[in-house]
Amino acid sequence: MSLAARLWDENGDLAAAALGHPFVRGLGDGTLPQETFAGYVAQDTFFLESFARAYALALAHSPDRQTLDAFADLLGGVRGELRLHSSYATQLGIDLSAVEPSTATLAYTDFLLATAALDSIARTCAAMTPCMRLYAHLGTSLAARTDTGYVEWITTYADPEFERLAVRLEDLLDLHAPDPEAVRPTYRRAMELEISFFDAAYRHLRR
Repeated sequence: MSLAARLWDENGDLAAAALGHPFVRGLGDGTLPQETFAGYVAQDTFFLESFARAYALALAHSPDRQTLDAFADLLGGVRGELRLHSSYATQLGIDLSAVEPSTATLAYTDFLLATAALDSIARTCAAMTPCMRLYAHLGTSLAARTDTGYVEWITTYADPEFERLAVRLEDLLDLHAPDPEAVRPTYRRAMELEISFFDAAYRHLRR
C-alpha cells in the first residue's frame, strides 16, 4: 500500500464523518438551503484562492522538473474550480470581492500557506492531499444522486479528471515523503480542518 493510500485509510474516521456530515448530506439529497450553499461558495472561493497560492509556492519550491510540471497541472485544476465558483456566484448573487473569511476558513488557509511557504515539499503535499482526496471521495459517493439541485457540484468532484488530479497529488506525496511519521500529523490536521469547514457551513444553516 502506498503512503497516500495508507494515510487515507488511517483517517477513514474523518472521511466517514465528512460523508455523514449534515451539510454534505444536504448537498446529496438536495435539502441544503440555497442561502447556505451561497455562504459555502463564498467561503470556498476564498479557500480555493489560497489553495492555488499554496500550489504556486509548492511549484516555486519544486526540486525537479517532474514535480514542477505536476504542481503546474494541479494549479490549473484549481483554476477550473474557481471558474465554477464564479458561475455559482453569478447565479446566486454573491459579491466575491466582499467575502470575509470565517474563522474556520482562515484556520485552514493559514495552515496551508504557512506549510507551503516554510515547510518541506513532503509536508506541503500532506497538507494539500486530503482536500483533493476527500472531495473526490464525496463526489463519487454522492454520484448516484441525480435528483438533487446540487448535481453540478457532485458531478464536478465525481469527474474522472478530478480523480486524476487527486491521484497526481498523491503520487507527489508518495515521491517526496519516504518517512510516514514526518507527514502523518500534517495529513490528519488537514482532514480535521475539512470537518471544521463543513461545521462552519452547517452553523450558518442553523442560524
